Formats: sequence, C-alpha cells, structure tokens
Amino acid sequence: MAEVNAVPDEPGQPPALTAPALAQTAEQPKVKEQIITPFDVSGGVDETGKAVAIDYDKLIETFGSKRIDKALLERFEKVTGHKPHRLMRRGMVFSHRDLDIILDKYEKGTPFFLYTGRGPSSDSMHVGHTIPFEFTKFLQDVFNVFLIIMLTDDEKFFHTPKLSLEDCHKFAIQNAMDIIAIGFDIKKTFIFIDTDFVDGGHGAAFNRNVRLLGKRTTINQIKGTFGFGDSNNIAEFAFPAMQSATAFATSFPFIFGPSPKTVAKIPCLIPCAIDQDPYFRQCRDNARQLGYIKPALIHSVFLPSLKGSETKMSASDADSSIFLADTDKQIQKKIGNAFSGGQDSRELHRQLGGRTEVDIPFQYLRFFLEDDAELEDIRVRYEKGELESGDMKMRCTREVQAYVSGFRERRKQVTEEVLRTFLRPRALEFQGSLVSVEGEREEEVRRLEKRLGELRAA
Repeated sequence: MAEVNAVPDEPGQPPALTAPALAQTAEQPKVKEQIITPFDVSGGVDETGKAVAIDYDKLIETFGSKRIDKALLERFEKVTGHKPHRLMRRGMVFSHRDLDIILDKYEKGTPFFLYTGRGPSSDSMHVGHTIPFEFTKFLQDVFNVFLIIMLTDDEKFFHTPKLSLEDCHKFAIQNAMDIIAIGFDIKKTFIFIDTDFVDGGHGAAFNRNVRLLGKRTTINQIKGTFGFGDSNNIAEFAFPAMQSATAFATSFPFIFGPSPKTVAKIPCLIPCAIDQDPYFRQCRDNARQLGYIKPALIHSVFLPSLKGSETKMSASDADSSIFLADTDKQIQKKIGNAFSGGQDSRELHRQLGGRTEVDIPFQYLRFFLEDDAELEDIRVRYEKGELESGDMKMRCTREVQAYVSGFRERRKQVTEEVLRTFLRPRALEFQGSLVSVEGEREEEVRRLEKRLGELRAA
C-alpha cells in the first residue's frame, strides 16, 4: 500500500483537496493544559481529545505550595489534641503554605486569625461551596480563634457582565445566611460584604491597606498571575489588592485593636479552594515590604461536577451541581444521573468491578461520609463488583440528603437579627490577650535594653 504522501493528485482535483493536502490539514486533537484560576477551572484535554481530571500533584508543582503529608497530619494532631478533619485524612485538604509555621506559633501561644470568603454568583450556594466553610468551622473550633469572612459582591460584578451590582449584593445577603448556617461562632466571627463595609466608616483602615498593596502591585504581575489581558476592565486589575487586605489584622482595628505595630504581628491562616491561591501569592509577595507577616494558606480540592471529575460544580450549571436549596427528590434525581464508574453490564461489573477513582457518587461519599471504616468497606466492595452502581448511588443519595437536610434546619434559625449581628463591625470576644506571649517578651526585652541604655548614658 502506498504511503499517504505518495498518493498522486487525482485528475482535475483542486490542489487544496489532494490526498496529501487532506492528510496534512486533517484536524488533530488539540492537547489543552488544565486551567485553574479564580475564574476558570478545567482539567484539560489529552492527546486523544479526551477530557482529563484535575491533576492536583501538578498544581502543587506549578503553584509552588507544599503537600500536607503524614508527618504534618501527625503534628497537627499532636499540637491541637484533635484528630485531623476527614478532608485532611483523605487528602481533599491537600496542600499548604506555612501551615507548619502556624502550628509552631500556636504551640508557643501566639494567636492568629482565620480568613476565608466567597464570591456570590447565585442566590443559593451548592454543596461544593460548603466544603471550605465546613473545614473552616472545624479550624475555628479546634484553634478557638477569630474568623473573618469576606463576601466579594464587587468582584463578581466586575468579572461577570450579565450581573448588576444590585444582583451581586442580593446574592451576598443570601449567601451570608447560608454561611452562617454552617454553624460559625457568632462571638468570634465577623462577616462583611465588600460594597457595605469597604465604603463605610469602619473601612478606613482596610482601605489604607488596599492602597498600600495597590501601590506595590504592577500590571505585569496581575497579568502574569491571572492571565488578564487588554480586554479585562481596570477594576479587575485593582481587585487583588482588596482581597489581599483582609489577610492583615491591621485592616480591622475594631477587632484587633488600634496599635498597628502590635497588631501587624498577628498572623493569618486562609482555608480556601486551590483556585484562590493566585490572589494570595500576590499578597505574600507584598506582605514583607509592608512590615506584615505573610498569610499562611491551606488548600482544598474541588467537589467534582455531577457530570465527571474533569471540572468542579458550578452555580451557573444546575445540572452539574446539588444546591443547598434542592429538595430530597431533586437530590435523588441528580445523583441518579451522576457519572458512574460502574461497568456497562451487571455481568461485566461483577467480573471487573467498579472504578471508584472516576465514580462521582463514591467521590461524594469521600467528602461527606464521616466514618472511615464504612467508606473503605464501600470502596473495596465496589471495586470487587460486589456493590453495584445503583447501590452506590443510593448510599450517596442518603448521605447527601442528610447533609442538606441538616443544613436546612440550621438555615431556618438564621434570622434577620442574627444576620445583622454577624455583619456588624464590632469587637469580638476572646479569652486572653491578642498580643502573643512571644511578642510580649520581645517588647519587654526592648524596654530593658532602652532602660539599660539610659542608665549607661547617665
């Protein structure tokens, strides 16, 4: 058989349609790298044109973070006296920046605070949104620390052409009530909506940090970090300074006190999904220039879409997500239609077993089922073919329904008065001193050195 390049032109055929030309111009599958930014999340496409799952090991390498390994989990348990959260044990909270330093400070009695947030893009959050918040609640309970939650209605307005500022603010109010229903301590938690707080009387110190950060951030840095181009609006370029400002205790003197030198020493730990990391790489780069401590981060993976592990749940795609407002019937239907790792026939499934690594109902159980032993039993039985896909979906449905049902009951308790309290700038309640023991010792040494110098001079 002649090679493709040896096939002669057919008589009367235009040159552009010759066999060699057709072979050369045939469209080949285009390999696409995974995209993980605050605005776009996808796992990429391989050389066969197949969508692939998000590679979190590659993200650690690309972003330059560190994996949460067994040794760090053991240190967490030793320092806190608490078993690591199921998301940590199972590798869904998988990466960090300076978590080890936070543990060192906590062990020495140095206080810190937590900061997380959400960009409100719809009036109902989905269960994927609750993952970082549930984990944040665990951290607040374990460390007994203040928490600040930022709702970036302005950022969603800047980045989403179809949304009005009024829409985004309305979503922020509803999302705030959803977040409160996770169960945060009202005495130790402050929630703010950007368009309300930043322009209000309590936002002066916050705005000062925004300006300091903005002056030290270049257009080239933002382009390189976020992939922005000339078509992005100027508000998008400016916003990273605002999201970064929340990571510094000096932005909130009504919580941490009015002394900038003392308050600047209070570190911050940010639990977030890995797509938010670009914001805080910028923040960490600029912190030292301002005399602040670089915020630490702890990253979670995404709850995958119902359609498959190539992307995350999205509020803009109802078929990919389970919303906190969904009924039990809607949850059952959605999980019943979720992507399965089962085989094409019952006989083949019994022979080969199910593929838990791509089975969405099993992946959801990894997120929501607390019992490690039961989860392992389900995995083994499914991979052996003893548990069928329908059984897996039924077990997942019960677990997710219970999770959402519990949320619904808590959500009923979130009144307008409760909401106003969480949103009100105020002093939070803390037993002890926000100035660390270590910081007090340093201050005492400086006072003694100053006194010694005065005595020598006399």
